[in-house]
Formats: sequence, structure tokens, C-alpha cells
Amino acid sequence: MIGEVTLVVDEWDNVQFTRAAQQAHLPAEGRITVQPTPASGSPAALAHDVLYALGKRLAPGPDTPDVWLDSVNPAWLAAAAWSAATGVRHVLVTRTHLLTTRRVDQLLAWRELTGVQLTLLWQTAPRLLPPVLARVRRRVSGRDQLQAVLTAAGPIPARPFFLPFPAGAPIAAVAARRMPPQWRARSAQTVPRQAHTCTGASAAAQLLPTVPGIEVAPEDTAALTAIAHPLIAGALGVLAFTGGNLGGLRWTRDLDITGDVSAIKFHGVGHRYCSLYAVPAWARPLLAGARAHHRLATHPPGDGVFAPVMLAEARHLRAHAGRLPRLDLSLPAGVLVP
Repeated sequence: MIGEVTLVVDEWDNVQFTRAAQQAHLPAEGRITVQPTPASGSPAALAHDVLYALGKRLAPGPDTPDVWLDSVNPAWLAAAAWSAATGVRHVLVTRTHLLTTRRVDQLLAWRELTGVQLTLLWQTAPRLLPPVLARVRRRVSGRDQLQAVLTAAGPIPARPFFLPFPAGAPIAAVAARRMPPQWRARSAQTVPRQAHTCTGASAAAQLLPTVPGIEVAPEDTAALTAIAHPLIAGALGVLAFTGGNLGGLRWTRDLDITGDVSAIKFHGVGHRYCSLYAVPAWARPLLAGARAHHRLATHPPGDGVFAPVMLAEARHLRAHAGRLPRLDLSLPAGVLVP
């Protein structure tokens, strides 16, 4: 089910409207509030704001490993993956009247892709509405009406770790239909599909014992959770709790992660020594985000989930690994590219 767009007209910029929207930010209940920074000159500024509301933080500094986020398409795709993986169903955006038409269009395209309910606070005269928002059918203006919108259930259950699409192949088809044409281009450097007959995680669970994950300190899990790129966060998370190598991670497919993201299959050389690892609770949203990103990018099921960051984006993976010295991930990440 696709959520609708609601326009809240607050012509006099009542502080109580803004406060109510800020207090409605409850990610655990599937609702987030995005507070735009329209003064930012980055083309992906609004996507950055959505990622921030989702708990993701861009790495600071002039040589940041998150420089890819300056590109509009990757930033919005990351935001879509995290929102799907964490069960976001209702998104509020304050001070929409300060957004450019281009950023409003980006936001509406993102809503179409994710299916979330979108509530926009227009905090100036309604006569200044751009045509695309003037056509919004659901419009409210009173405080009581706003409270009713905030307490209404969203279209997608707040059930984390699952995409709001059917399982399997239809996910790619649905995502492709919703995705704006400019988001569909795939990197020419993406590692080609690696076909093999090794069974996936669900089938392996019937035959293999589950290996418990390595304990990771809370401050390190927090650092991993804050990484904005879903594939980088997922890849480093797997390396952290498995102590595995990149060879096994390179083969990880969608079907190597169980539906509830409770286990992941780690492949051995020649698929003779594959292991099934239990995914710790802190890492499940990271793996769910990586899988959501893989599906929303409409990759075939046999493609490696982490393949793009192990070749085309390897420099970013190396840089993020270097920012986590306690986990000792710098060395394996440094040998990604020959």
C-alpha cells in the first residue's frame, strides 16, 4: 500500500505546529521528522537531511569517505534503503516552503519509491504553493487536524528489517516501476553476477549449526550503525561480528541472508567450508539496509550484495574501515583492489 501526501498549511508559522512535528519524531514507531537545511548548496542536501533523521551521520573532513553523498541518486537510494529496512512508514518534513522545486520533486519521487506516508508543513501563505504541491488533495490547517495526522497509522507496518514489497523476484519489478528513470542506471564497474549452486541461508539452516557472532563493544556498534552507506555499513558489520575475510563476503547473495535477518551464510573457498553465522541484534538493521539497497537497485538475485562496494566504491570502504581502528578492519579493507 502506498501512503498519501498530506499538506499542512501553517500560514502564520505557528511554533506549536513545528514543536508538534518535532515531538512526533519516533523512529522506533516508524515515524521520523525531517528538518531541512535549505541553505546547503549540495544537490543532495535534502537526502542528507533524511539520512540524518534516520540516525545516519556523514563522515566529516575535506577528504571524507562519504563524498559519494554529494551525488543525488546514491544519496536518495541510501535513504530509501534505510527507511525500508527500519520500517519507516510516516515521514514529516518541516518548513517545506523553503525548499526549491527541484528538492520538492526529489522528495516526492522518494515517497513514490518507498511508499511512506508523507506529511509536509507549509509554513507560509498557501498562495505561494508550487503547482506540484497545489495539486495535493489532502490539505489540513488546524492544530487538531495536525494531531489527527500525527497519530494515524501509516501505510507500512513499523516492522523493521523487511522491505514493503513481496519476497523474491517481484521486489525488483516493483522497485523498478517506482524508481525514477535517472535512478535506474547501474555502475559499469559493478562486479558481474557470480553464479554458483551453493544453497542459501534458509536451506543451510536445516543442515548447519549456527556459529555465534563475535562480541563487539557498544561504542563500535554505534559507530557502525551511524554509517550512511547501507552497503558499507553492512559489509563492515559482517566483518566485525564474523571475524571473516573478504573472500567470503564477496560471495554473499540476497538468499544468503535469512528472511528475518537472523543468520547469514559465509562462503568458504570452493564452497566446501561454508558457515552459518547468527546475526547479532545490533547488526540486523545494517544487513537489512544492505539487502534493501541491493533490491531497490534492481540487481538480479544472483548478484553479490556487497559487490559494488568491493570494487567500484572500495576507496570509501577502506576509508570507513580506517576510522574504526578498534575493530582492526583496516587491513582486510585495504586489500580489496589489486
